[in-house]
Amino acid sequence: MNAVKRGFSILVTVLLWAIILLAALFAFTTLATRDDTKVSNVVGYTPLSVMTDSMAPTFNAGDMIFIKKCDPSTLQVGDIITFHTIINNQYTLNTHRIHDITEVSGVRSYTTMGDNNAVPDTHIIADGDIVGKYVGKLSGFGRVMDFLSSSTGFLCVIVLPMLLFFIYQVYHLIMVGIQLKKAVALETAEQAAAGDSASIQAENERLRAQLAEAERLKAEAAERARAEAETAPAKEAAEDALSETERLKAEIAAAEKARAEAEAALAEARRLQEAAAEKLAEAGNKEE
Repeated sequence: MNAVKRGFSILVTVLLWAIILLAALFAFTTLATRDDTKVSNVVGYTPLSVMTDSMAPTFNAGDMIFIKKCDPSTLQVGDIITFHTIINNQYTLNTHRIHDITEVSGVRSYTTMGDNNAVPDTHIIADGDIVGKYVGKLSGFGRVMDFLSSSTGFLCVIVLPMLLFFIYQVYHLIMVGIQLKKAVALETAEQAAAGDSASIQAENERLRAQLAEAERLKAEAAERARAEAETAPAKEAAEDALSETERLKAEIAAAEKARAEAEAALAEARRLQEAAAEKLAEAGNKEE
């Protein structure tokens, strides 16, 4: 699709430039030849519009003929030339065939005659009147020349195409600007997406690290639980042994206490026995 658009754009540009250049060339030439005393040319060639059928059938009214600048000394009878002349008391350009050449003291003069005329032209032509030599024609293009030389033709073929070309170029520039903005936006979005992707990847790495840590802690907890499960009987046995030890200690303490109480009672009995013995001894002494 882009290739088709690009091809269409190139085709339109080429056609517009071709129309403008061709129209400008014709308009410049036709406008320049309005001055009958001076004839402009492009690289030595001048296009002219044929107004009458005086040279029929060589060329007819409405044809466009091409005149090339030449050296008058090379002209011969039978050559077709364009020259300045006077017709109906007005300076104009005429294109007829050389009917006769006369040379007096090195100065040549020419008698011309139209192929469709019965008699030669009345005006004698000098070297300075000659514009150029006929070299070819384009049938019917003289009417195009006449149209281009008019104000309407100049407007339609020069001004309007240039305006259309300008509008097209502005449109093309706008479209290029839009495409450039789209490209910039796309690049920005891609960069943002790349940044988001990097952030997402970093977050994923962090989550993976947390998951790995959680798995490690889970494994440690499982190992601890397994170890605790394995040591539970020993722990219970130790607790039972500790309880038994505490019980024995309590019994020993009670036995110690009972022994102390027994010793105290024995000591008190001995004291009482000794007191009784003393009293008996005192009583015996009194009887004596």
